[in-house]
Amino acid sequence: MEIVENLVKTTLSEIEKVINTKTVVGEPIKVEDLTIIPLISIGFGFGAGGVQGKGEAKQKGEGAGGGSGGGAWVRPRAVIIIDKQGVRVEPVMSGTTYAMEKLGELIPNMVERFIERREERKKEG
Repeated sequence: MEIVENLVKTTLSEIEKVINTKTVVGEPIKVEDLTIIPLISIGFGFGAGGVQGKGEAKQKGEGAGGGSGGGAWVRPRAVIIIDKQGVRVEPVMSGTTYAMEKLGELIPNMVERFIERREERKKEG
């Protein structure tokens, strides 16, 4: 169907305008001796459909219709940091990832304190 074909071509053409290397690897940001380059992940989905038909004997005529729709997301993933020490990649963590990492750092300390307190109580009495 020509209608659906045109819808898909138009949708893909618009997506192609948005998605390019500058979308995934952002423009460098310079602050004094520091350069930061953002790395971004993007995703999208779309659909298109159409119909064409002729009316029955009571309703003469022809008709056609179509439509398309889509959605996209953009997420920061990491930054490339260039400074006097060299080049490194630092991940950008979501709230959940950050919380889990902090818990991972805290739990060993909590366990160590618990063991120390238990040993102190044993010595006391």
